[in-house]
Amino acid sequence: MPKITLVAIALTILALIQLIYFSTLVGRARGKYNIKAPAVTGHEMFERYYRVQMNSIEQIVLFLPALWIASALANLAYYWIALIGVVYLIGRQIYQISYVAEPSKRSLGYALTAVPVLILIISDLIGVVMGWMHAS
Repeated sequence: MPKITLVAIALTILALIQLIYFSTLVGRARGKYNIKAPAVTGHEMFERYYRVQMNSIEQIVLFLPALWIASALANLAYYWIALIGVVYLIGRQIYQISYVAEPSKRSLGYALTAVPVLILIISDLIGVVMGWMHAS
């Protein structure tokens, strides 16, 4: 199996584990702040954990396809994809910590999430254009 595919698999697994972790934090906050399902409001601290989870779901929907397209096109070296993925994961963790502590301080974590996704998408577009040009 190519290294680039193994990197994409590893990053996918880590992103999913991270999302499970964020979901676990929401469950714990639900109990701690006595928020009964299906409610998603009622205590500001619970709502912070919940927003981190929801924002992470929104971001992973962008990250995973962009990652796998980059892996399939292989127009970035595996180590660049690994680095981009690690920055994404670190960004999500910083986002979680900063958003729970003080939502207005979430910018660094968000940037470290959004920029890697944007890089992957731009790389994907370049790869498709280059592939199209070479196929003609």
